[in-house]
Amino acid sequence: METFLKQHSAYDVLPVSYRQIVMDTTLLVKKALSVLMQYGIVSAPLWDSTKRKFAGMLTATDFINLIQFYYSHSSYSVASREMELFQISQLRDVEKVIGVPPPELFSLHPLQSLYDACHLLVESRAHRLPLVDVDSETGEEMIVSVLTQYRILKFIAMNYQDEKTLRQPLSELKIGIYTDLAVADLSTPVIEVIDMFVKRKISSVPIVDEEGVVLNVYETVDVMTLVKAGVYRDLDLCVAEALLRRPEDFSGVHTCTLNDSLSSIFGTIRKSQVHRLIVVDSENKLKGIVSLSDIMRYLIGGTRDDAVAAGRQEEEEEEDVDSADVTKTDVESSGAGERGVDER
Repeated sequence: METFLKQHSAYDVLPVSYRQIVMDTTLLVKKALSVLMQYGIVSAPLWDSTKRKFAGMLTATDFINLIQFYYSHSSYSVASREMELFQISQLRDVEKVIGVPPPELFSLHPLQSLYDACHLLVESRAHRLPLVDVDSETGEEMIVSVLTQYRILKFIAMNYQDEKTLRQPLSELKIGIYTDLAVADLSTPVIEVIDMFVKRKISSVPIVDEEGVVLNVYETVDVMTLVKAGVYRDLDLCVAEALLRRPEDFSGVHTCTLNDSLSSIFGTIRKSQVHRLIVVDSENKLKGIVSLSDIMRYLIGGTRDDAVAAGRQEEEEEEDVDSADVTKTDVESSGAGERGVDER
């Protein structure tokens, strides 16, 4: 696997034709959220038009921070009024108020190897990796694309031929987390689930019944739907009600058992947009969670102990669907930019 990953660059994983949404840091958060939901994506790279350089990523975590801030510090009327004028650049101020460290700024050159990309994703505990080049004439940075864990794993699933190394069942592999899982039921207030997201640094919470049977999963991306609807204070609504607001195109809950092999999981990744797999027994009762981070860590030689040492249960954020993965290099300061790219 190491040889395979070193033989391919991050650029090899990108499709021949794609597009990339890039947002200026002066764009209003309200407008940014509308753009994300319009294109069916949950993140976008940011561009500082003053410094003319890459400025990080806008992700579901930013909206989690924002909704926590308004729930704790403002009335509904104040929150609604402020959101009309709130810019992306002001999200860093929100982080200071709620005591959250600013996200680490990192990127990868598109010609570096997939092995480097996987290591950076695992070490940084990130879910996506911005690919940034430098214009040889102007010296300015250019945002080429964003490489997600799912896209890398799908590339491996489609092209890695040595399947015998992937035939062991999960019961024999140290992949996933199986103890101290965060769970909720349909009556749990959404604000409690959001607190789990923040305190455990996770992005999904399995919803189970009184016997531990998996009914659904509540995800950080679901919070974006609440923000768009203006639900800043009404976070005491129960999970069951919040799930009713979920878009109809929700991809569903992907499950597996301890008898499933990594090869069969790759088969699922080839066919479906997978963010994580909920491990269940024969009665559909929750046993554990296997995240894309867990799989990637295993492929480059890490173990479950490494994941536990990192202090997390499961850290996958939703990743953008393939059709919406996009590229843009010249971004106007007026807001979101987009352009299709038809050749490498």
